Amino acid sequence: MGPAELMQAAAMARRFYLEGKSKIQIADEFGVSRFKVARVLETALERDLIRIEIRVPAELDAERSDALRARYGLRHAVVVEAPADAQEDAADPENLGEVAADLLGELVTEGDVLGLAWGRSTIHMATALRRLPPCTVVQLTGVYDAGTADRGSVEAVRRAAEVAGGEAHPIYAPMLLPDPATAEALRRQTSIAAAYEYFDKVTVAAVSIGSWEPGVSTVHDMLAPEERAHYASLGVAAEMSAHLFDAEGRRIGRDLGERCITVEAERLRRVPEVVAIAGGGRKAEAINAVLRSGLVTSLVTDTAAADRLLREIPPGPRPALDRADPDQTR
Repeated sequence: MGPAELMQAAAMARRFYLEGKSKIQIADEFGVSRFKVARVLETALERDLIRIEIRVPAELDAERSDALRARYGLRHAVVVEAPADAQEDAADPENLGEVAADLLGELVTEGDVLGLAWGRSTIHMATALRRLPPCTVVQLTGVYDAGTADRGSVEAVRRAAEVAGGEAHPIYAPMLLPDPATAEALRRQTSIAAAYEYFDKVTVAAVSIGSWEPGVSTVHDMLAPEERAHYASLGVAAEMSAHLFDAEGRRIGRDLGERCITVEAERLRRVPEVVAIAGGGRKAEAINAVLRSGLVTSLVTDTAAADRLLREIPPGPRPALDRADPDQTR
């Protein structure tokens, strides 16, 4: 390009990229065809006259996020940069929780019903919440330990409802009961039954994912050793809200759910937007299993898990997200 061409290309680029004018408007201004404008802009890109830079906050990884979204057919995938000093397989639940809180602030709209399941990541997310439109908040699972309810799921529901200025529907009951009859009796209690009535109204849910091993799955840690061994023998690879999945994403051990205070899997499948929060290379196989189940629509994870999901775990069939677009159902 000579000086005149350079100046014209720079002017056209400024109109198009900075001023937001259309190619037709630019063509009219410069007395050329819109095809000429398109060629000039293309040439300017090729010759480095124009540089397009896509910038996101340093803690977010746009490339991995897009790759995960495409691989699993997700609506949203947000990958957080794992801290440099973190153990290779460990996640930073506070960091994940903060990003998940920001995502919920985007996804929840006024009048929604937000469901929160038990999980360390969801508790950190609730703590980090700074903004939510007016909505109702319901607890989707019982608590890990009834003695610590105020510091766990119940407090998370209270916190989210306080930020949203909406109603809170907590569940004051353990997640795991000794037998199905006890669980069924608890489900009929007035306050718990009232929370269950909201399960079909939930429009956005936040859940955590656990691997079937000590310290990485709350349900695993609640069971007796012989029960853990029994479910392990069935091929459990992941747990989410007391639902168990094998490596292919198939639900197994359904008898466990009968003993639990938790949202049923089929009800969860009808929720328009289900956001899973889980990270760390140690959880990659569990995340893969749950994503393949088709119960989750969006994911907040970290680079450690994302790298394993993208590079080491063979892709399976993409799950069918047979839900309507939440923007069209509200």
